[in-house]
Amino acid sequence: MVIQAHAGEFYFIGNGGKITNTVDAYWVGWYNPICIISVPLFVMISGLFLFPVTDVPAFFKKRFSRILIPFIIWCIFYALYYYAKGYASLNTTLINIANIPLNYGAEIGHLWFVYMLLGIYLFAPILSPWIQSASRKSMEFYLILWGVSLTIPYIHLLIPGVWGETFWNHTPMLYYFSGFLGYVVLANYIKRYHMEPRRWNYVAGVILMVAGYAITTYGFINRLHTEQFINKLALTWGFETINVAMMTTGAFLMFKNIKIKNIDTPFMKLLLDISAKSYGIYLAHILVLNAVHSLLDHRFASAAVKIPLMGVCAFIITFIIVKILSFLPKSKWIVG
Repeated sequence: MVIQAHAGEFYFIGNGGKITNTVDAYWVGWYNPICIISVPLFVMISGLFLFPVTDVPAFFKKRFSRILIPFIIWCIFYALYYYAKGYASLNTTLINIANIPLNYGAEIGHLWFVYMLLGIYLFAPILSPWIQSASRKSMEFYLILWGVSLTIPYIHLLIPGVWGETFWNHTPMLYYFSGFLGYVVLANYIKRYHMEPRRWNYVAGVILMVAGYAITTYGFINRLHTEQFINKLALTWGFETINVAMMTTGAFLMFKNIKIKNIDTPFMKLLLDISAKSYGIYLAHILVLNAVHSLLDHRFASAAVKIPLMGVCAFIITFIIVKILSFLPKSKWIVG
């Protein structure tokens, strides 16, 4: 879903973040909304298995070694790749590499996700005792306020600053109830009180996904002819919006009920192998996607065909590359 979402970016983002309002951009508006739940859905799945945190040093060693080292290696690689392609000078490249502890080593935007994930891991030992002992009402109280915070991007359309927001205060009233942490709490709330399969899971799941998708899609397509820059156009794509949270929750409610009876089938073995390589696929996919776009873009007239085709091809090719890399000695430091 991440690769599929990135495949659509070729068809509505122009130079300097300006919007290219074309027929292809409308296809992005139909395809991408369902794909953007990939990030919060991953956070929910991670949060489901994150607790309890009992041995803090072991917890950090296990997760940071697998996440952080491949991330640093790929940041350095992308910085050097930019230099080799002539996009950056040697001096800029060295500065970018030195800045990796503060931000990724080149303008490879998808790497923002790793810093967010590491932030959740850093907070997990602090959150763990509350997650394990919180009452149902306490968790629901948090989730209600988190839900209110998900409406703030839309409130801002009418009121620029709410609940204490000013240029000198970046931590307004619901700041501590906002962000990706809500998806972690939501996953654990469902795990504790609604994990058993129920028929209402599917009804609620479909309603949430359809309603959330409708809001997300309408918001993009309706604003396509009025907005000039991506940061304004993608308002309804925000991970911190109520509609994206609705879609994510709906998908989680339905997919949590899937039971795998036999994991020894060829398909399941392939699926498990892809899962094990997924972090490497994520880190490497942008390079492959750019190459696939160059090869396929001129061969088809409509983005209706190009976007899904590019996404599938880039996914398969990236998996094959990461699979080959996994046979190298110490490959876990490259592919995770």
